[in-house]
Amino acid sequence: MLQLPVVAAKPVTGTPLVATLPVGFASTFSAIDFIDVFQQDTSLDKVDIFNILAIPGVSDNGIWSAALAFCERKLAFGIMDPPRQAAADPFAARVTPTLTLPLIAAEVPLIPKSTNGALYFPYLNTTDPLTAAPIELPPSGFVAGVYARIDTNRGVWKAPAGFEATVNNTIGVVERGRMTDQRQGTLNPIAVNCLRTFPGVGATVVFGARTLEGADANTAFQQWKYVPVRRMALFIEQTLYRNLGWVIFEPNDEPLWIAIRTSVENFMLSLFNQGAFQGTKPSQAFQVKCDSSTTTQQDVDNGIVNIIVAFAPLKPAEFVIIKIAQLAGQTHS
Repeated sequence: MLQLPVVAAKPVTGTPLVATLPVGFASTFSAIDFIDVFQQDTSLDKVDIFNILAIPGVSDNGIWSAALAFCERKLAFGIMDPPRQAAADPFAARVTPTLTLPLIAAEVPLIPKSTNGALYFPYLNTTDPLTAAPIELPPSGFVAGVYARIDTNRGVWKAPAGFEATVNNTIGVVERGRMTDQRQGTLNPIAVNCLRTFPGVGATVVFGARTLEGADANTAFQQWKYVPVRRMALFIEQTLYRNLGWVIFEPNDEPLWIAIRTSVENFMLSLFNQGAFQGTKPSQAFQVKCDSSTTTQQDVDNGIVNIIVAFAPLKPAEFVIIKIAQLAGQTHS
């Protein structure tokens, strides 16, 4: 089980909120203008609640670092865009004998790492609604829409990926971003979430669900390897913070701890009944602790009550392994 320490239980309701900045913004303002927005006490910091942050078209490491740090502080999740000209493979990168585009795999080590963000690749082809001219747009805005749709239809615990995660208002990925199964097999393990156009599906879909810390080689953050697992933890933590305000200034003793456990357990049970966790019974799916073992006398003296929530997350199935065997020695009449 994953352990989630929280101090603040019914779910946060309403349409998922997405904070975005317009495409082209980065070409008008410097990096410092973006970075200032993510500082404490700014207008964005005073937004009551949001859970998704996208900065379409931005691929500046300084801005990314500030944005991801902001997401971690606000219990939100950042959707990151790749460098615009990044290509999927060496053949796609070779424009002319003397001009080569950067490979997305080579850009990954330069990207800031965080469990509260994910990178999506490549750019998408679409049509300008005003001029009807073909244009390329960064994937983050499209992916944010997929997040919101999957959250509403299935729940935060469902990976925003797969054939259900179709991308609207696009005519497919840019040519330099098209790839084979084998090429995705090299990008997925380094936490590049690919958007792909499958002829049999008739649509472009999000086909990856790893956080920026989700590379196979990174063992330190394996519990937060997948987007839905991390976002589920953030959802629980944010919900409990916002719905345990009644705890403030209550006598910090056993009656309060019992009331807190009851409230949080009811919330977790409601998620279990929706299929949000592994396990066939609640005791296998989640645990809630709030007692003298989590809140010491020193905590009580300091006005602190500690709650520990652990849950067994649903992890996405990334690979399908098919084994075929022949039946030998069969007789036929």
